[in-house]
Amino acid sequence: MLKKLLRSSRVAATPTFAPATGTRIYAVGDIHGCRDELERLLAMIDADDARRAPAETTLIFLGDLVDRGPDSAGVVERLLTLSQQRPRVRFLKGNHEELFLHALDGAKDALRMFCRVGGKETVLSYGIDRADYDSLDYPQLAERLAALVPPAHRSFLEGFEDMIVSGDYAFVHAGVRPELPLDEQKPSDLRWIRDSFLGYRGALPKMIVHGHTITPEVDRRANRIGVDTGAYASGKLTALGIEDRETWILNT
Repeated sequence: MLKKLLRSSRVAATPTFAPATGTRIYAVGDIHGCRDELERLLAMIDADDARRAPAETTLIFLGDLVDRGPDSAGVVERLLTLSQQRPRVRFLKGNHEELFLHALDGAKDALRMFCRVGGKETVLSYGIDRADYDSLDYPQLAERLAALVPPAHRSFLEGFEDMIVSGDYAFVHAGVRPELPLDEQKPSDLRWIRDSFLGYRGALPKMIVHGHTITPEVDRRANRIGVDTGAYASGKLTALGIEDRETWILNT
């Protein structure tokens, strides 16, 4: 799966885009249960932010906090706490959060797919051991998972946004449908789209910053910037810094 998703990175020309005036943004790529990498990156962001002139600093998490990595429960708890302690922290709902929430609602097909795409690691992180996991059928697993996931975690994930716009930038999890204005985008496309967005070479309404598709390095194109560097497989969790017409990269 990782090999299938890897795409080569390309470097674009000097950006001519800017976020809202006075704003500094750190856009964090897909975390996928990598709590240790998250802690390191948050420390790097704080140090980088402190070195720069005062600004209205916003952290945007591009979605897919959960699945695949070893500690999804810890990642959700850490970021829930961060959202309570720090102003201007925002979260986009990824396709993995969507599946997780549907699984918690008892949707059998969603639970099956959730488990196939890394949800097993999420289930284990909430306290079900491997032997129990292997012994449970899907209805039993749904019941156990719903009992183990704290209501605060569920409410937190349910409150994630579909799109965030700042100046010339729009932040989404997966991408946008190129032929549609931003205000007509479907949440399913924002969370799941891939080839029709990634292969599009024309202008888009904003510079789109996204995760969802793994690349070895930040994937800079004329109309989009991909920030998913496959933390669960590579150990590299990445943030894209944006201020005025400057962008820069921090990663673990």
